[in-house]
Amino acid sequence: MTTVVTKVLGGTAKPVGILYIEPDLQVEDAGTGTGLDGGLNAPFVADLLSACLAHERCGVHLYRSIAGRSTMPDLRERYEALRTETETHVALLEALISDTGGNPMYVSPAARATEGAAARLVETTWVLDGSLDTVTAELAMLEAVLLAETKNHDNWELLGELADAMTAGSWRDSLQAAVDQVLNQEDDPLGWARETRRRMLYVAATGSEPPAATPAHRDEAADDAAVTPDSATVTKEELYHEAKDLDVPGRGAMTKDELAAAVAAAKEGDQS
Repeated sequence: MTTVVTKVLGGTAKPVGILYIEPDLQVEDAGTGTGLDGGLNAPFVADLLSACLAHERCGVHLYRSIAGRSTMPDLRERYEALRTETETHVALLEALISDTGGNPMYVSPAARATEGAAARLVETTWVLDGSLDTVTAELAMLEAVLLAETKNHDNWELLGELADAMTAGSWRDSLQAAVDQVLNQEDDPLGWARETRRRMLYVAATGSEPPAATPAHRDEAADDAAVTPDSATVTKEELYHEAKDLDVPGRGAMTKDELAAAVAAAKEGDQS
């Protein structure tokens, strides 16, 4: 697994704009000669995969940085777990690119833009470093996680949709297996980041824990329970595959409970 690409490690790139790339490291079309065709725009998909990989590599650096600075043990533990999880994503994407005959050390223009945005995101977590306002400093780090995980989920959900659009083949199977592995994670990092941020903001603003649900929400939850599968007896992976069979949009970014509700709603719609 590589988190920093250099020419010593075999890094290559596409020359664009004023960016200078040494001639022997230039790549004009990273999709040529790879197994990315499958009914897709191979050059574009090669650049897209490079950008997705860049986002995961930058995520490793983000989690390493904030895990070392967080003063809250529970957040620090979660950031360490997310770093390990993101390293797995890096390895998955490197293997996928290599399996097509591509080079995981290739850095596309989109990957460079991703790296630039990610660097700014890490910078935001340092703005209040050393501040006496530790809650706001922790929230700055948590919000960076929320933004990073939002794009991460969108990337993997898109890759799943591309797998659906590809012609049958071993690489399509490998891509789908990787997507399933990432999107079916039981710990749901995006959902965790959302809920933890909301809770910390609520507690800071009110001095008390947020309510479990408002009366209106409780009524809606009771209605949903009548048509939602029992999540205690169904895994998130099973729900995800069922949602895929039912062509539920946005399934990749859903929590387990959201998947259960969406599957129930889709089944109810089919029956009506």
